[in-house]
Amino acid sequence: MTTAKKPQTKAAKVQQLLSRAKGASIEELCEATSWQPHSVRAFLTGLRKKNFVINREARREDGTAYRIASKPTFENEQT
Repeated sequence: MTTAKKPQTKAAKVQQLLSRAKGASIEELCEATSWQPHSVRAFLTGLRKKNFVINREARREDGTAYRIASKPTFENEQT
């Protein structure tokens, strides 16, 4: 008996690509999601608003890459 694997969301694909050591370029993210470049940039903005730290780094071979430097941490704050 085999179990069907749940399909991965586009948002999860983007986060996975951004979590790689070399990060991902806008073009790589567009190819992985079938999104337009402005949609990828808007998604990156949304991650930043959720307190993800996204680094922008220069690559020699294909321009600019984006990488998640740190993910948000949620702590129970009680006063």
